Amino acid sequence: MDDAPDHLAVVCGGQRATYQELNAMANRFAHFLMSRGTGPGARVGVCLDYSIDMLVAILGTLKSGAAYVPLDPSYPAQRLRAMVEQLTDLASIVVSPSTAGLVSAANAELVDLEALSELLATQSPANPDVSVTGQDLCYAVFTSGSTGIPKVAGVRHEGWFNLLNWLSLEYGLHQGSDNLVVSAFGFDLTQRALLAPLFCGATQHLIPSRHFDTALAYRTLAEHHIRTVHCGTSALYLLIDWETARGSGALDRVGHIFFGGEPMSADRVVPWADREGNTCRLLHQYGVAECTDVASSYDLADYLAGGGGTDVVPVGKPVHNTDIHIVDEQLLPVAPGEYGEICISGISIGVGYLNAGGSGSDRFVRVVRDGVPIRLYKTGDRGTVTAGGDLVVAGRLDSQVKVRGMRIDPVDVERHLDRLAGVRASAVVPRRHGSGEVELVAFIVPDGGEIVTNDVRSRLVAVLPQNMVPAEFITVPEIPLNPHGKKDHRALAERLHGSARRPVDDARAG
Repeated sequence: MDDAPDHLAVVCGGQRATYQELNAMANRFAHFLMSRGTGPGARVGVCLDYSIDMLVAILGTLKSGAAYVPLDPSYPAQRLRAMVEQLTDLASIVVSPSTAGLVSAANAELVDLEALSELLATQSPANPDVSVTGQDLCYAVFTSGSTGIPKVAGVRHEGWFNLLNWLSLEYGLHQGSDNLVVSAFGFDLTQRALLAPLFCGATQHLIPSRHFDTALAYRTLAEHHIRTVHCGTSALYLLIDWETARGSGALDRVGHIFFGGEPMSADRVVPWADREGNTCRLLHQYGVAECTDVASSYDLADYLAGGGGTDVVPVGKPVHNTDIHIVDEQLLPVAPGEYGEICISGISIGVGYLNAGGSGSDRFVRVVRDGVPIRLYKTGDRGTVTAGGDLVVAGRLDSQVKVRGMRIDPVDVERHLDRLAGVRASAVVPRRHGSGEVELVAFIVPDGGEIVTNDVRSRLVAVLPQNMVPAEFITVPEIPLNPHGKKDHRALAERLHGSARRPVDDARAG
């Protein structure tokens, strides 16, 4: 940051760097890449644990004009192999001694920053003279597909700048908006969590751990007076539970928490958000990796002011330079208040899938609206817009299953389960009989005492059609989360493999 070069840019464990120091290190790495022919149009993988070197690699790659690709070292080796197989044109992959083995099979040169420290010290610390356009690739992240093959979604510089600039202006983020990263590196949400504080001159705090540690995250929040957090909804639940159980107040003094990525249970958030003295501003957001992460945002204060009570918490109105469309199967707008597929248009739409030969490329379509051709991304999510103009997401179109002839979204069942007294959390997975008939299986985390299955079933029968009531209830100590911090439906489905019945392929999994 030119006007405050000595301001602290990043803290990770016992390491720290000012803006001047971080900029010089990133410039040296950029010049190193450029000396090897890496520049605009190239792609550089980054497989590093949270560290100052991670930010140096990301910023240096961007300064060279190339795009970066997160390769999360917390992912299983099989997943990482599948990811690098989708990108055969990586110029290099930045690694450390502890991560190099995870991507050693990749068809790309491995660049170890630690081993190159002496060479990098000889590079120029000056800003490189490189130009990129808004249409150029900024970064690419992997998303999970129902086929099990990772898809690589590319984000443009103009979409990235639009998001960071909107966040800064809309919520008044500034030099004092210190941030803590609590999500996995491979998550699309993490890309803004990493760079948004640097965009506004604040201090970035990183936890040197591959896996989310609630206790460590909360302690960091308290000790460093963190002002912003970007996280998945399930991670927010864990932080709230930790604070509530200990009667402390570090979380409710955070200025802004930007969260989303999966359906929200109001009962897990509202009692904490509505308690006296809580000054934290909660922003419930919706978006997809293919459209630069955030498409809409909703201030939970509006929900509280309205008395809450609705089954589904809105995800708000479109962000700057972004439009939301609710369409039918012919991509025509549905009537006001009706449900349809959520589509996104505007600057935020990315370049598409870099492994475009794979499934999913048909999600990017062109339509004509008011005589003007526009590019849409079909999210596969089902939703509607309220009379007040707020988007409501009602689950996935492709996760719906037929149970005795009735089309059901398991997320709808989860919402009802989560509202029952005695249920802390739940996840619902479809399972198929040998005959092909589908049934639902519910995994439940009890809230304190023991769960009585017949009681849960009878209470669901009172509010749901019989077809939506799970055939089996399984008590578990916790709902597993995937590396993105979302409910890991795939892991739960795999638990059912030992049964004579088999799980249905779940498009939400991963």
